[in-house]
Amino acid sequence: MTRTKAFTGALIHDGHRVHTGHALIVSQAEGCRIVPITDVPEGCEIEALDGGLITPGFVDLQVNGGGGVLFNDDPSVDTLRTIADAHAQLGTAAFLPTLITDTPDRTRAAIDAVASALDDRVPGIVGLHLEGPHLSVSRKGAHDGTLIRAMTDEDMELLVCAAERLPNLKVTIAPENVTLDRMRRLSEAGVILSLGHTDADHATCHAAFDGGVRCVTHLFNAMSQLGSREPGLVGATLERDDVHAGLIADCVHVHPATIRIALAASRAPGGIFLVTDAMAPAGSDIDHFRLNGRDVFRKAERLTLADGTLAGADLEMAKALRVMIDQVGDGIATAVRRATSTPAALLRDTGGAGTLGASTRWAVYLPAGKTVTRRLDAE
Repeated sequence: MTRTKAFTGALIHDGHRVHTGHALIVSQAEGCRIVPITDVPEGCEIEALDGGLITPGFVDLQVNGGGGVLFNDDPSVDTLRTIADAHAQLGTAAFLPTLITDTPDRTRAAIDAVASALDDRVPGIVGLHLEGPHLSVSRKGAHDGTLIRAMTDEDMELLVCAAERLPNLKVTIAPENVTLDRMRRLSEAGVILSLGHTDADHATCHAAFDGGVRCVTHLFNAMSQLGSREPGLVGATLERDDVHAGLIADCVHVHPATIRIALAASRAPGGIFLVTDAMAPAGSDIDHFRLNGRDVFRKAERLTLADGTLAGADLEMAKALRVMIDQVGDGIATAVRRATSTPAALLRDTGGAGTLGASTRWAVYLPAGKTVTRRLDAE
């Protein structure tokens, strides 16, 4: 017998807008649908929620690890299963496993691992994000500067082939190490290009956007800043209405006031989306781990190298939503889009994630005023 369950008593966000006075119907066979309270089918099991918000599962385009493991340490299907399970428990329905700057062999292993995980239908994985190695040493952040290098013809061929194998391939690059011609060719091949870890000037960034770059990686962090005489990547991003930008909203990487200013200044404020930049501690209680042979410490909601350099984020998407709503002052409808349909719009293939509909088998529940999540399904 197919089980169907109705959830009432909460606001419902379908990925685009908020519904009040409605119920979410979740069926093992028919997915999710939103109906007026008066249209809940007779005999349907009903669970009354105490306020709060129902949303689609989150879409996260920057996930380095979780469940105590890091993708860079062991780019394998087993690692991806652990990461996927950890983030599913935190409300993420679709994500891009992210490999930061590493060796060519490790990059190839990451591509193969994601392709195998997709063949094995590991839940939640919708592609791959390669954050490097073609970045700028001057803005390397926690990346290993000895592994950063210019893009070669061999690298180009690898990425083009990977874009053919994977439903989504996102690559963070810096103009210092990737030519404009290569950017165009990669964009034409279906690679989702993102500028990040770069000190490129304003004009160079605009040229990259005109050449096919569609995104910016963790806005404000590890990039040329907005200055009085040189607007940098931050200024170029805020000027565009055709560029998306990821944002780590944890009150550590970017101050809430800075986020408010960016939203007010941006020509495409709705194009700013949330990422966790989550590392191994996500969904676990570990207090340290290794990254490219260096110790990273978890303390006071920060992840840092021994010298204090930020190394990813100790962040869950539900907390990022709360920061946007409670501290930045973003509206609920817009904030939820930043964690669901907005990042999904960047992908070639979402796997049905980002909205509530027939292809969605579960939703996320955020109790009022809290940063914990619960999966809502028919089981």
